[in-house]
Formats: sequence, structure tokens, C-alpha cells
Amino acid sequence: MTTGIGRKKGKKKGEEQRDRHRSDAMYGRDGEAYSAFLLCNLLYRDYQADQKFTLTTYTSNGVAITSSGTKKGDLFLADVNTQLKNKNITTDVKVDTNSNVYTIITVDEPAPGVKAIFSFVAPDQKSGKVELQYLHEHAGISTSLGLTAKPIVNFSGVAGNDKAALGTDISFDTATGNFTKCNAGVSFTTADLIASLNLNDKGDSLTASYFHTVSPLTNTAVGAELTHSFSTNENTLTIGTQHLLDPLTSVKARLNNYGKVSALIQHEWRPKSLVTISGEVDTRAIEKSAKVGLAVALKP
Repeated sequence: MTTGIGRKKGKKKGEEQRDRHRSDAMYGRDGEAYSAFLLCNLLYRDYQADQKFTLTTYTSNGVAITSSGTKKGDLFLADVNTQLKNKNITTDVKVDTNSNVYTIITVDEPAPGVKAIFSFVAPDQKSGKVELQYLHEHAGISTSLGLTAKPIVNFSGVAGNDKAALGTDISFDTATGNFTKCNAGVSFTTADLIASLNLNDKGDSLTASYFHTVSPLTNTAVGAELTHSFSTNENTLTIGTQHLLDPLTSVKARLNNYGKVSALIQHEWRPKSLVTISGEVDTRAIEKSAKVGLAVALKP
């Protein structure tokens, strides 16, 4: 969990860290907390070692259809997502190669500052969830409830201003009577620097992070994330940077304390259509082949 308010939308170790930036509670309301949004983009977004192709088309009545396919070694994964907007109601339906159907219905502003979300995955009968979010100028809260006999209840909230914010994210399993998630964090923001400190995993891990804008003109920035696990006494440090070579081409690079170095270049060859080439080298096992990923996203 990461806190941040005042600016709107702007497993493996990496996957676990990315999950912390994707809280399904309050942070869905702001896209993500602003500091987490920037840091996640810098350190994790678009880095991959697979081949991915995405195509988005629009029908005459405004329905958006996005098809994507990803090749992971010998495995090929694909899905088709359809999005329909009708006034303040947005319906997303996605079907994947495992025959799962993901449905999300979002009602925006049924009351001032409120958003309601209903989601479920077929054929999983226990996946239904309803969520209510409320956003105020200096505070935001979200509560979600699983649609089962003994649901998991989640609450998250954040309060602050454009200088500092304090937040929490808690989940309670009514079936076991245990807290499955209990996170808290604080963030501080200046004109060109965002810093945050977060206690996650029910107090088992502490994460400190910062994002510094070096040059807004070229979108040049540096950032770092340090996580300490109290149970394993293990530290994970990731450092990254980004820069615009020209208005249509950007580069990023990152390094962690396990010796893995990654870099990518992304080019917008036409409006909203991107080509991304990324690579990763393990400097502690240099004899192994470098991982190379390619992603192509096409939009009309």
C-alpha cells in the first residue's frame, strides 16, 4: 500500500512489489496513489521478457474491443476485452484462453464523489465483489465486500493534501476471523520530489521509496525503492531512471541489488500506437542468455 492524495490519475519479488502498487481498494479511485503511480511506471511498467501484441478497435456505436496475445516461451496466452460506456455506466467484459469471463460494471457518480463497482469472474461462483468508493478533496475511502456467505471485507482510506498524506489498507476474512491484510503508509510531496514510507504485510515488511523529477521538459526522472523484510531479514533495492530522447521516443533503465539490469526503448510510431523493446541481463550469471521482450500496441 502506498499513500498519496492531491493529484489524481496521473509470487516473485517484482510481482509482489507491483501488487503493492495495485491496491484494489481506495487506490482504484485515484488510479493509484500518485507516488505509487509514478514509481510503478518508472520501475516496472513495460518491462517484459515476452512477446506481446495488442490491437484495439472501436465500433460505430463506441464499443471498444481490445485483443491481446502473449507468447511466454512455449505457452501462448490471449484474451479479448470489450468495453461499453452508456452515460455514467461502464461495462468491461474480458474472455481469456482459460475460458474465464471477467466482468466489471462501474457506475460513476451515482451520488457526488461516489463510485460503485460490481465485479465477478465466471465460472468462479465465489468471485463476486461489490465496492463503494468516495473521494473528497482531502480524503478518500473505499469499502469492498465479497458476495459470499462469509466474505472478505476490505477497507482503505487516505487523508491529506498536496504536501502530505496518511493512509491505511485493511482486509478481514469473516470465515477465519483473521486480518488478511493490514498496511499503512505516509507520503510527502514537493514540487519535484515524492517520498513515501509504507508498512506492509501486516507489519512484516517496510518499504521506503522516492521519485525525483530532474527535468520536466524531457520527462527525466530517477527513483528508488528499498524494502526490508523483518521475517527473513532480507533487503531488496531497485533503482531506475527514465528520459525522453524526443517527443515520441523514451528510454528507461533499472538495476536491483540482485545484479539484474534492465533497459527498454519505446517509440510511438503513430498516435496511441507503441512499439517497445526491452531486455534484461543477470550480471551474476553473465553466461546466461539475455532476456529480450517485444510489445506492439495498435490503436486507431
